Amino acid sequence: MRLAWNAEDEAFRQELVEFVDAHCPPEALAWGSAPEADGDGHILPAWARAWQAALFDHGWMIPAYPPELGGRNATPVQTLIYLEELARRDIPRSLHFPGYAIVAPSLLEYGNDEQKALVPAAIRGDTVWCIGMSEPGAGSDLAGLSTRAVLDGDRFVVNGQKVWTSYAMIAQQCMCYVRTDPDVAKHKGISVLVIPMDSPGIEVRPLRHITGAEEFAEVFFTDVEVPVANLVGELHGGWRITTGSLAHERGGLWVQGVARARHAAELLGVVAADRGLAADAGVRRAIADAYQRASSLRALGYKGFAGFAQGQAAPEHSFMKLAHSELQNDLYELGMELLGPFGAAVSDERADGGLWWRRFFTTFASKIAGGTSEIQRNIIAQRVLGLPRG
Repeated sequence: MRLAWNAEDEAFRQELVEFVDAHCPPEALAWGSAPEADGDGHILPAWARAWQAALFDHGWMIPAYPPELGGRNATPVQTLIYLEELARRDIPRSLHFPGYAIVAPSLLEYGNDEQKALVPAAIRGDTVWCIGMSEPGAGSDLAGLSTRAVLDGDRFVVNGQKVWTSYAMIAQQCMCYVRTDPDVAKHKGISVLVIPMDSPGIEVRPLRHITGAEEFAEVFFTDVEVPVANLVGELHGGWRITTGSLAHERGGLWVQGVARARHAAELLGVVAADRGLAADAGVRRAIADAYQRASSLRALGYKGFAGFAQGQAAPEHSFMKLAHSELQNDLYELGMELLGPFGAAVSDERADGGLWWRRFFTTFASKIAGGTSEIQRNIIAQRVLGLPRG
């Protein structure tokens, strides 16, 4: 039996390939293999914003959306083809995920007419957004957030602190999760506000992570006034939006995650040969195990997608975020071990210009962002396997 896409879907793929070949900037083509996405230190370089705008203008930013939202009314299968084709080439469609992946779908589902009008600019990248979720005392336990928003006439007054807020240094808008009722169960008293980042009382302090980059920040709110019209959805109804936001963020990440894992497994073979370790039985088994894990995740992702495309639940995808973030860490740790002393090199050719150590360090963050691996295990145990709370 030979599995294949139908003629219409293959025509869709060919149109995508032709567009990418004609319009993709060289920086995007080299992005996956570069030590840093942008050598000048900016987290959202001009080429990335131009590429995102080009995708939107030609209907390739979110293919399943209608043309006015940067799409072409693509089918679920075509969306998968799109994600896989970009992942295969390791081309990002955006270096700014909050706008198109979290804000846009959340506002489309829960926002009023004025808020929905913000969506095209969020998807195209004309407006940079940050997401105010994590706090010093409420990272993985999002329901434990304490940033307060007190209703005062026709405005909310916001006080509190957010942390690990990606893009906060350059964002124009913040989709902020706040506590509006401290006297009910913690997940029932949360609301969502759209807060302009130039509002008086907001202070942003960039945070530098272990690779030296500054991609996120801590944000302080001191008596920040926000119009009631900026409330997204119902008052105290933010938990529903919260869970939806995380689902939107993870929706297609497994495709890119699995593709990167398979590519890393291929690079491990190159490193082993370069280091004269290709004949070592232990090394060969470790690399074969990497291929096996990446291939198994791809098959599991397809299984979940098949159910999702037919309107069924896809519990497999609850596992994908956990599995591919753990696998990425294992792959780059193995790469560091194979490189030996060259693993710490930044410019040596045999260490790929520092690619391995940079990816190794950043994979620790992938096990935290969007829900820690520990939290993911609890979710799988309770919601997928139906196990009782401990």
